[in-house]
This record gives sequence, C-alpha cells and structure tokens, in this order.
Amino acid sequence: MKKSRVVSYNKWGYIFLIPFIVVFLVFQLIPLVSTIYNSFFENYRSGLMQIGPNFVGLENYVTIITNGDLPTYFANTMILWAMCFVPQIIISLVLGAWFTDPSLRLRFQTFFKTVIYLPNLIMASAFSMLFFTLFADGGPINSILMQMGIISVPFQFMSHVWSVRALIAFMNCIMWFGNTTILLMAGMLGIDPALFEAAQVDGATATQIFYKITLPLLKPILIYVMVTSLIGGLQLFDVPQILTNGSGDPVRSSMTLIMYLNKHLYNKNYGLGGALSVFMIIVTGILSYIVFKFTNSGE
Repeated sequence: MKKSRVVSYNKWGYIFLIPFIVVFLVFQLIPLVSTIYNSFFENYRSGLMQIGPNFVGLENYVTIITNGDLPTYFANTMILWAMCFVPQIIISLVLGAWFTDPSLRLRFQTFFKTVIYLPNLIMASAFSMLFFTLFADGGPINSILMQMGIISVPFQFMSHVWSVRALIAFMNCIMWFGNTTILLMAGMLGIDPALFEAAQVDGATATQIFYKITLPLLKPILIYVMVTSLIGGLQLFDVPQILTNGSGDPVRSSMTLIMYLNKHLYNKNYGLGGALSVFMIIVTGILSYIVFKFTNSGE
C-alpha cells in the first residue's frame, strides 16, 4: 500500500514537469540541434536566388575562424563586458555591504532598494534611444557643457571609439547593477551574524570584517554573478545595435559577436550564422569553465 502511494506521488511530480520539458524541447533543444545542423550546410540568399542548402562539412567553421573580423568583434565584446562588469561589481558590493550592515541603521532602505532595481525593468531599446538623444551633437549634454564653458563646440560622442564604448558600458552597468546588488545582499544576509559579532568582539574593524569574512563567504554568489555576467556580456546586442544603428561604428569598435551574427541572419546566411552560433557556445563554455576553475583554484 505504501509503495503504491509513493508511485502515485511521483506520477504527479512527472506531470508537473511536462510544461518545462515541452518548453525546453520547443524553444531550446530543437533550435540548438537545428543550428548545429545548419552550420554544416551552405545556405544563403544571393539577390532573389536562394543558394543551398548544400552540405559543405566544416567549411563554414573554417570561414568563420579565418575571417579577420572575428578576433576584432570578440575583443570588442570582451572589452565592453569588462568596462561594464568591473564598476558594476564594485558598486553592488558597496551597496550590499551598506544595506546589510545593521550598525549603520540606514533609513528608507526599502525605497532605495526599489529605486536601484528599477532600471533593470526598463527596456534596453528605450535606454538606448534616451542616451542617443541625450548625447547627440545637438543634445542636452552638449548644450549643458557649452553653457558651463567646458567645451566651445559640440563634442561628437558617437564619433569617438572610447566615448561610444563608455556609453554602452555605462548603460549596461546602470541596467544590471541593481540585480547584482540584490543577489549579493541575499548572500550577505545568509551569513551567520554570530561570525560578525565574534569578529567585533575580537576588535576587527569593518574593513577587516568585509575582506576576511564577508568576501570569502560570498565566493559562491560571486562566482555565479561573474559567470552569468560573462554569458550576458557575450550576448550583448540591443544597446550597441540601437545606439550605433547596427553599424558598430566608429571603425567597428562597438561591433559585438551577436551583432556580427545578426548580420549573417539578416542576409539569410544560415550556414555561417549557425557556425558562428556554435563557435559562441564553445567560447562561452570555455570562458565559464576558466572563470570557475580560476576562482576555485585555492580549494
């Protein structure tokens, strides 16, 4: 009797798993298999004529790897991710430490936590259009700088490599630091308060407590944040796409891997697009493994 009751409970567990399995198959597994399959075929549009699909083996991969554009776009992607992640993790750690420190007795914490998370709810396209308008040659930022006497002529933010990169990194940092702060705060609140009390009794300063207790115990959360941020950085698309109108200018300095992939798909080149997608899957796995092993090298 007891055995049949266990089987009955297990049956309901499998039933509740069906929606996840269906969604996973339809929206993840089947597209993944289809992408890998298409990467071995020549399949593109030339004018009004569709070429292929013709089996070409690894030729698409060779074309992607030997193309001189790929290292440039990969470097652009990693630079933009680093410019966004470093200030983001620093700001999130500081805010998390402030909000979780009972000795500071900060007022209106709920309000400030809500405010810092709000940019994460705004669409990246809206953010990009806002910044494009603000930093245009005749936009408000240039007007303010000229009125203050800092510049005499409008500064062309969209025509300089590092100003465009800085704007992209700043927008992504603003959109995601709230989410990172919430994750780090959850990790900090999960640390046993007795550890902090014991450290304070032993005469440890707030800085020593942060570096010797908080950071080491936050390591699992920090690894998770870094890996997910890296994956998100490799998928960076919407902000630079809208801010530069899909060109990646100036001199392709803000062209990311996903923007490069989008050009292949826009031109109906499914073979090269599939090969580039598989390449990105492999690169993402390798970089995530390196980050995981590097951060756990001392264990």
